[in-house]
Amino acid sequence: MKNLVEKYNIPGPRYTSYPTVPFWKNNPLSVNDWVKTIANNTEEFNSEEISLYIHLPYCESLCTFCGCHKRITKNHAVEGPYIDAVIKEWKLYNQKINFSPNIKELHFGGGTPTFFAPNELIRLVKAIFGKDAIDPNYSELSFEAHPNNTSEEHLEKLHAFGFRRLSLGIQDYSPTVQQAINRIQPFEDVMKVHENAKRIGYKSISHDLVFGLPKQRMNDIVDTVEKTLQLRPDRIALYSYAHVPWIKGNGQRGYDESDLPQDSEKRALYVEAKRMLEAEGYIEIGMDHFALEHDELAIAFKEKNLHRNFMGYTTQNTKFLLGLGMSAISDSWFGFAQNEKSTEKYMEIVNSGIIPIFRGHILSEIDLEIRQYILDLMCHFETEFKADSPNIELQLAIRERLKGMIEDDLVRIESNQVQVTEAGIPFVRNCCMAFDQDLADSQQRENMFSKTI
Repeated sequence: MKNLVEKYNIPGPRYTSYPTVPFWKNNPLSVNDWVKTIANNTEEFNSEEISLYIHLPYCESLCTFCGCHKRITKNHAVEGPYIDAVIKEWKLYNQKINFSPNIKELHFGGGTPTFFAPNELIRLVKAIFGKDAIDPNYSELSFEAHPNNTSEEHLEKLHAFGFRRLSLGIQDYSPTVQQAINRIQPFEDVMKVHENAKRIGYKSISHDLVFGLPKQRMNDIVDTVEKTLQLRPDRIALYSYAHVPWIKGNGQRGYDESDLPQDSEKRALYVEAKRMLEAEGYIEIGMDHFALEHDELAIAFKEKNLHRNFMGYTTQNTKFLLGLGMSAISDSWFGFAQNEKSTEKYMEIVNSGIIPIFRGHILSEIDLEIRQYILDLMCHFETEFKADSPNIELQLAIRERLKGMIEDDLVRIESNQVQVTEAGIPFVRNCCMAFDQDLADSQQRENMFSKTI
């Protein structure tokens, strides 16, 4: 495994989309062209179901491992005007699209969604749904939560509205690692929020852990997983730390490069955490995720109904994801669009009555074919070449690029079936890269993506 890690640990995308953001070709993308892709979606899939992602960017302090778009402030007076802008953006979309959206899934991400007061979050969802509460059996509502500022009031009011899932950002319990990443949160704080959420009635609680963090050693990951298993969350995300300081500026320079575990040392952290989780009944799902058998994510994975979008893995296989808020990304299946990444500019554009997108990509027929292959691989570890595809040369090129992984017994191809082997699962991103025609045509990979392992 050590030699394979060194061979395949190269910069590569995480494939929450294809084409990946650095290869988007429509910059700028007009609102009219973007809205046309939404109309294509409605016509093609004959569905008004959507997933809704809302980006809430504010944090009171900077976590130096974070790669998200955020704004650091302790001034909570920013909450109201920002929520007003998101509500206005939602109304702008309702004026543009020719159907009444049926929201099957809503997720608050950030930033720190629980930076916002409970009443502001409730004001937002009431405006989105036009109701004081929704049926949680019909729409899945979830939010990311910082254990240090998630109050019992947050949990109770969001649950009363219809939220049943939350994700707690843990990362690591080692005081040394927490100091390095500027994320100080004792286990007791996490336990309090977790147990309150269970008592109130949340049916799916996820803990987000990260391996490969600065100063993180094997005893740290073992201690973190042991503490996590004491609380037994329904889902666990075990993310690889993405070191991309050239993109995120000084935010990821709060430590020395030599503090980061590298290659096989980093991979060993994941292998041990995985062993511990599976020994306690967790099932590995897709890339970086684990769930207990009763959880809907595990059920969807077993039934091959798992879906992946810019929010990560989901049980809701909607073909239209609408992103609201600063930097949020939308996906109409036939196109991608990203909102302005400056909070002030986002709010200024929305308040002038314009949908605030600044770049995107309209997918070609080849893009759509490759997209499906990569989505299948990321969700099910297998895919099937289209027998009636007009892009036979593309398929031949992909087969050629997979030869090395086939020789290393990481991938098998039989007829048109492509399958990632058990040994190949840690290298699924590398497999997807063989399908990525934009990457194949590009001369540059350095300083574009984090390493794959």
